[in-house]
Amino acid sequence: MDFDPWDAAFVADPYPAYRTLRERGRAVWCEATGQWLIPHYADVSALLRDRRLGRTYLHRFSHEEFGRGAPPPEHEPFHVLNGNGLLDLEDPAHARVRRLVAKAFTPRTVERLAPAVERLARELTARFVAAGGGDLLSAVAEPLPVAVIAELLGIPEADRGPLRPWSADICGMYELNPGPESAARAVRASLEFSAYLRDLISERRKTPGPDLISALIAAHDDEEGGRLSEQEMISTCVLLLNAGHEATVNTTANGWWTLLRHPAALARLRDDVAATQGPGSGGRGIGGLEKLSTAVDELMRYDTPLQMFERWVLDDIQVGDTLIPRGAEVALLFGSANRDPARFAHPDALDLGRTDNPHLTFGAGIHYCLGAPLARRELTASFGALLDPAVPPLRLVREPQWREGYVIRGLRELLVEC
Repeated sequence: MDFDPWDAAFVADPYPAYRTLRERGRAVWCEATGQWLIPHYADVSALLRDRRLGRTYLHRFSHEEFGRGAPPPEHEPFHVLNGNGLLDLEDPAHARVRRLVAKAFTPRTVERLAPAVERLARELTARFVAAGGGDLLSAVAEPLPVAVIAELLGIPEADRGPLRPWSADICGMYELNPGPESAARAVRASLEFSAYLRDLISERRKTPGPDLISALIAAHDDEEGGRLSEQEMISTCVLLLNAGHEATVNTTANGWWTLLRHPAALARLRDDVAATQGPGSGGRGIGGLEKLSTAVDELMRYDTPLQMFERWVLDDIQVGDTLIPRGAEVALLFGSANRDPARFAHPDALDLGRTDNPHLTFGAGIHYCLGAPLARRELTASFGALLDPAVPPLRLVREPQWREGYVIRGLRELLVEC
């Protein structure tokens, strides 16, 4: 199979194509996407940390200097929103914003959320079981991270309905060559979400609360960087929702699809959870948490939710025998890197006890996912609740189909009964 991110069969199972790419070399030109594909673990890991590459080039070059056309002016609301977030900022702006955000989004913040995460996971699971099952994606995988991020930001429950649609529309622009309809949806969502957050930030300035938006308003660095601008706060909040739940949703649904196709591994994991504590515990004994965390990391490695991370080449780089010039774009293939036999023993085998597992699902370098600890907390709580001995085993109703879209890769639905 060839690398074809618009082909449904490829999206359903890109891993055979990745094997072919790794055999072809360390950098493979793809005419269809206009990118250099980087399929090997060592190269992906190194280039994520290489400052000769960037998520943007505008901190060093104009569009004209870089040989690229400016985006259409009607797309500006999306690019303003995206360009002021940590995902696309480069140093020195990235370092300043990340330092300020880290003052608000601390490990203590994640720990404070832990009881709410556990409670929400158990409540969603209980409702799912009471209904006899259904679409695991829409009933459990999606609501949990959206509710957690909304709780983190202090978004009132009555206002949470548009969050998932806004996020989905904005994330559509991260796919390869999004069309005009996708761009229009992303622009509309960017405007609506930004306007909502601008009003919420204004309210929190007057009446601070125990939420992240209030903490972002208060965060300051007197020596280097002052405070976050309003746009930086808006972009940070949107990124936390988008990055903080897209990967979690797809890891949950894709992970359960993986487990259901590996019944022996699933049975062993259920036994491990049951052995640590009794029904209702969700495997929250120390041993259960460790085994769940190890299993979740393996599910993220085995079927990576974010398949590709794109970077611009700011200065010429050498990858193997290939000189990649300034102005080119590289596609770092996370899904291929996470299945590279040069780094992972038996990479195409699911090993839920794999402890040597430095997967690249959360990235690396300055753009390593700031929300990784919270994502792990949510995933452990979700899988733990569904694997609890009190919950009947899940059974697949029908084989799922994959959504269109390769970069952020996920299922349309996952119908199960219990």
